[in-house]
Amino acid sequence: MTYPTEITANMTFHEVFGPAMSIESQEDADAYFEILVTSHMRVHGTTRFETESEIRESLGYWSGYYDVPTRERVERLFRCEHPVLGPIATAKDLTAKEIFEIGIRLGRERESP
Repeated sequence: MTYPTEITANMTFHEVFGPAMSIESQEDADAYFEILVTSHMRVHGTTRFETESEIRESLGYWSGYYDVPTRERVERLFRCEHPVLGPIATAKDLTAKEIFEIGIRLGRERESP
């Protein structure tokens, strides 16, 4: 599996999280997660605890742009879930309309004082 060995501040989200969507083994997932965490901590000066949480949330979110099998694999390998839709086990049957409506609802909730 080929993935970056270092994450830099000028990389795009696709360059950072895209490779994780192709990882198929736990060994590669653990190695790439460590690269993501240590690079993020170095660039942003965050603690390991908060960084692991942020990286898992980002992986879960990014996997939402992929098909169900990819999202299932990413959630399993990286122990994450989509921060808005929840785990794929409970969200795989959501329609595009339902997902859109969730986004509208959350947007309205954030606008309210």
